Amino acid sequence: MGSKNQIKEDEIYFASLRLCVRLLSKRPWLCSFVLFFVIVLFLWWFSLPKQLFSDPTSTVIESSDGSLLGAHIANDGQWRFPEIDEVPEKYKTCVLAFEDNYFFKHPGVNPISLGRAAIQNIRSGKIVSGGSTITMQLIRLSRKGKARNIQQKLIEILLAIRAEVCYSKNDILKKYVSHAPFGGNVVGLDAAAWRYYGKNPKNLSWAESATLAVLPNAPSLIYPGKQNDLLLQKRNRLLDRLAEQGKIDSTTCHLAKLEPLPKKVFAIPQMAPHLLNRVLIEHPGKRLKSTIDEQLQQHTNELINQHLIPLRANQIHNAAALVLNIEKGEVLAYVGNSPNPGIGQHGEQVDIISSPRSSGSILKPFLYAAMQDNGEILPNTLIPDIPTQIGGFSPQNFNLQFEGAVPASKALSKSLNIPAVRMLREFGVDRFYSLLKKLNFSTLSQPSNHYGLSLILGGSEVNLWDLAGAYSSMARILINYEENDGLTFSDDFRSPSYEKKQHSVEEFVNPPISAAAAWLTFDALLKVNRPDEETGWESFSSSKKVAWKTGTSFGFRDGWAVGLDRNYLVAVWCGNADGEGRPGLTGTSTAAPILFDIFNLLPATGWFTQPIDEMEQVPICLESGYRPNQYCTKTDSLWVIKKGLKTENCPYHHLVHLDPTGNYQVTSKCISVDQMQHQSWFTLPPVMEWYYKRKNPFYHALPPYMNGCSETDHGEIMELIYPRENDQIFVPIQLDGTTGQVVLEAAHNSSNATIFWHLDERYLGQTSGNHQLAIFPKIGDHVITLVDSEGNQLVKTIHCLSARKN
Repeated sequence: MGSKNQIKEDEIYFASLRLCVRLLSKRPWLCSFVLFFVIVLFLWWFSLPKQLFSDPTSTVIESSDGSLLGAHIANDGQWRFPEIDEVPEKYKTCVLAFEDNYFFKHPGVNPISLGRAAIQNIRSGKIVSGGSTITMQLIRLSRKGKARNIQQKLIEILLAIRAEVCYSKNDILKKYVSHAPFGGNVVGLDAAAWRYYGKNPKNLSWAESATLAVLPNAPSLIYPGKQNDLLLQKRNRLLDRLAEQGKIDSTTCHLAKLEPLPKKVFAIPQMAPHLLNRVLIEHPGKRLKSTIDEQLQQHTNELINQHLIPLRANQIHNAAALVLNIEKGEVLAYVGNSPNPGIGQHGEQVDIISSPRSSGSILKPFLYAAMQDNGEILPNTLIPDIPTQIGGFSPQNFNLQFEGAVPASKALSKSLNIPAVRMLREFGVDRFYSLLKKLNFSTLSQPSNHYGLSLILGGSEVNLWDLAGAYSSMARILINYEENDGLTFSDDFRSPSYEKKQHSVEEFVNPPISAAAAWLTFDALLKVNRPDEETGWESFSSSKKVAWKTGTSFGFRDGWAVGLDRNYLVAVWCGNADGEGRPGLTGTSTAAPILFDIFNLLPATGWFTQPIDEMEQVPICLESGYRPNQYCTKTDSLWVIKKGLKTENCPYHHLVHLDPTGNYQVTSKCISVDQMQHQSWFTLPPVMEWYYKRKNPFYHALPPYMNGCSETDHGEIMELIYPRENDQIFVPIQLDGTTGQVVLEAAHNSSNATIFWHLDERYLGQTSGNHQLAIFPKIGDHVITLVDSEGNQLVKTIHCLSARKN
């Protein structure tokens, strides 16, 4: 049955086709007409450009709730915002009542309006009305500068009908409202509402909506602040019409008429000018809905301004702050520099957040985490803090003091430079450089050997954007550990974002830093002392837990502070945009107070869950921080990364043999074994001990050997402090060409020891207590011999080089 119906349909189709061919062959004029009609239809169909408007638009940024944060004028000097998302109801009602009552009923052209306009024009003898619909006006706006005559009107009619086929009514209205002229260099409702009323179009009153509805018809009528009766009359007539149509009641109409016309031109809000400049580069001419929290942005601006008042008294003119939501990596506040740039004489226009600056010691936590991750240190492993010279590099602590030996976590919380340099030398510059690259530091433009060991002390440049991204990435893996059963995702380590993005949920098997290492690092940073005004914070149970780190660059040019809790990260920079250093410009004194004031604006949160699955609780030597050896008598239990189990046992606890009084060390050469006391003793190498016992009064140095007892093979008794690693001394050359003075320094494990100094077998003198000796060596190689009162010797060859520059 189906096949028979198909045959019938085919027969009808071919019969109709033959009939058409027969008719066209008998009537050639009909064939020409059909061809002409097809061509016209084809031309009409493709007559409308794919894009009606190609004008440049302003770059606009909005907060997360859609509030305007700032806008930049378009390249042609017009305030022309990108196309509006939705026409506000009040304005829609006003503009349709004024321009096109039948907008939603006609096909782009209203014959009645055209006829009425033709009659009015004939009676007046000139063009007084165009009879154009909103669709026709949209076409006229898109064609720019075409003459207003019958020919152009016909073209507008044809294109308007075509536009109605292509676009929905709402799209047409949005395009018209977004491109209509509103006087001066203001184009579009969005820009007009902000320029004339300083508010979002959605918040316009009936009077304000009516005023802006009549403007595109005569944009030259707007004169903010001046008497304008003609504009007032047009607005009020429109309000009366709305009342007649029942759109508003009489009371609303009466009150609306009492509202004044715009009295001034408002400046476009500039709440985040440096972010706007960034968006202008990355998304020019776009309307971008950012992740910025408007209120937090405003309060952060105010805080920066308040702190800059006293800072300017010290000629510190610039500050920047970045606030992130850690879990999403989204920017909540972006203050790239002083919110009030003024005339910009101090570089206030520079976006510090994206500008490379010397890092100071702000990178130390990443080294600490990496060494924990690789099982190279434990949280309290003692790190030497003694005079150090490596090649031509002699790092100094900020306070120019030495602690001898300090737990790794304390070295981090106190931001000691010498332990950090020694840790980096142990870890390797190349490995640390590679880690920083994986953490998305984009400013490391040179190879690792260019930076060397100074990489950990400000030898490289970083920016606040990358810094905030790296710290927040470490925190994010802890959040994912808690919320996703210990999983880490492939893009957890990423840069911040000021716009919402979707992120990968693919598992990251070998993250640059583990959750356990991140937790131990932040735990160490919790112990950093807060600024003076925050003293005593630990006594309040409601105080926020904030892990934070500061940094100060060489020459007091940059003050850094980065802090975070469970949900938020705050990063702050203070200094001068031109790089001028100032006394007292440190991260603790300038950036940290701003950081904690910003945290006071944020909601209180909890703390990270400890990633116990990646850790193990083990006994630790209480004095050295190493895993205990058989002679460690005081131990404590500590959570460490599982790789930390491969660290060496305590190297500082030994079994020592004392005489019956316990006042002297002895050997079997001078006393029988059964008369000895055998005790476990915590002993540091001489140089470490020399400085350590000054800071630690409970440290007990080894007793001296009893007279006549040999101390051979019983550890280092003496050690040179200077020179050390490379055995080189740069000797100053005087104006007369003779060599200048060089001061040698040594340490002895006995505070009462006397050291006798020899140079090339020539006696120089003796020292007690503070073992320093000035010499005037000649250029070349020399042998230094140190002998103490017990006959112990230390022999060292040194190389004296000229310090004169050629």
